[in-house]
Amino acid sequence: MKRRVHVLGTGGTIAGAQPDPAHHGYTAATYGIEWLLNAVPGLDRLALLTGEQLVNIGSQDMDDAVWLKLARRLTEVLDSPTTDAALITHGTDTLEETSYFLSLVTASAKPVVMVGSMRPATAISADGPANIYNGVAVAADPGSVGRGTLVCLNDEIHYARNAVKTGTMNPSAFSSMARGLAGVASAGRVEWFEPAPPERGAAKCFDVAGLEALPRVDILYAHAGMSTDLIDAAMAAGARGLVVAGVGAGNVSVRAVERLAEAASSGVVVVRSSRVVSAMVLRNSEIDDDEFGFVAAGDLNAAKSRVLLQLALTETGDARRIQEIFERC
Repeated sequence: MKRRVHVLGTGGTIAGAQPDPAHHGYTAATYGIEWLLNAVPGLDRLALLTGEQLVNIGSQDMDDAVWLKLARRLTEVLDSPTTDAALITHGTDTLEETSYFLSLVTASAKPVVMVGSMRPATAISADGPANIYNGVAVAADPGSVGRGTLVCLNDEIHYARNAVKTGTMNPSAFSSMARGLAGVASAGRVEWFEPAPPERGAAKCFDVAGLEALPRVDILYAHAGMSTDLIDAAMAAGARGLVVAGVGAGNVSVRAVERLAEAASSGVVVVRSSRVVSAMVLRNSEIDDDEFGFVAAGDLNAAKSRVLLQLALTETGDARRIQEIFERC
């Protein structure tokens, strides 16, 4: 019996129109979900599909309000006895953040698969149709059950926590970094490599059902000659958390450390991540996190660290407890 997959459209390049194939310019979020699904032949052989357009925006315009709206609707879809899995079409710019967010707030063991594309729908050799086809195949595959939120692009399957956008042009633009692929999907055939992480599946880290907003968390990008002005500006704007994309293994200048320590002592949670593409920021490495009251991000990049910190701050402002959350989620 075919599995029932409900598709939520959010826009992005996958729904974009490129008027001139000889030019890189295009308009994202031009087509609706019905148009996208009708453009992919053979989907009816994989699953019974239904769809709706939740929003239609470029993913650079994703914000907390859309995330919470998406989380609520996704929960309704997964709770429905008439749905076996969900597929979400999304722009690639913030796909890694949205997918990680959903993985942290979704409780169902039913598969959630996110797809996007690097080329708009009307481009020569558009990659969206193949990504949708394989995404539906992954969503309908019994092996997807209990794996949490997945990202499927360019014949590759990534766990949401691991997926990072590493390119801006090539269809092979996502990587699972050091942790490796969850599996591959090609022409609708799915092969799994890595087992589901034990903390995923029917478990979730945070309940956002009653939230109308998320705490403000800003990202600061470290560089040579970094001043403290942006730290002061973020605090003045009301940031409850700061994520530092540090140099190397999460390092910043001496004066930045001093100012961040002052921020931490005032109740702002400071997380040390890295600007390096593939990085590991270990606690008390390079900087004494115990002394200054910082949180080490581990292998989470700055964008994902911001997502996790926002959610953690809905439960606690204690940096020690938030460190435990970073090690668990």
